[in-house]
Amino acid sequence: MARYTGPVCRLCRREGMKLFLKGERCFSSKCAVEKRNTPPGQHGAARRPKIVGYGLQLREKQKARRIYGVLEKQFRGYFERASRQPGVTGELLLRQLELRLDNVTHRLGFATSRAQARQLVRHGHIHVNGRRVNIPSYQLKAGDTVAVREASRALATITHAAEFLGHGSPAAWLEIDRPQFTAKVLHVPERADVNLPLQEQMIVELYSK
Repeated sequence: MARYTGPVCRLCRREGMKLFLKGERCFSSKCAVEKRNTPPGQHGAARRPKIVGYGLQLREKQKARRIYGVLEKQFRGYFERASRQPGVTGELLLRQLELRLDNVTHRLGFATSRAQARQLVRHGHIHVNGRRVNIPSYQLKAGDTVAVREASRALATITHAAEFLGHGSPAAWLEIDRPQFTAKVLHVPERADVNLPLQEQMIVELYSK
């Protein structure tokens, strides 16, 4: 399965903001954006050029892809499915991305980043409706239950993530039982439930050209 394997801190620097791609490191003084918030490359230290029109739309698309850890071909597929459904295309696009199993695993606090959540899913540590699912892009539905496999609940990765992120509340569309490492999708997320700095309409405009 294709995935980005390069340095992720340079992605945050390219977008000029924290995308929280490395979990706990993003909250520490080691964060690359905190240390030097300049674009990567030999000319990165120069003044950021003014971006307008197509450039703004491209940056929004790249930002969304990088936040959710999706490559271009798969992201384009999400957009095409969203464009064929009735409703607001941008909101339907974000809904598909939010309902990915790796994203929900991260939202529930079982992993400190989406990349770590993806690895947990691929290694079979996450169950959906009582069955093991090892596909990070698996689309959840309202009423689905997500749980950490009982034999995996003592893993250092999962217990550390639970300690680091477990004090906050998950998204409003998710209900979690922290002691049992289980959760339920109450309803599909609405736009107000997606607390990310994305302007999805720009992505729609980019792909609609």
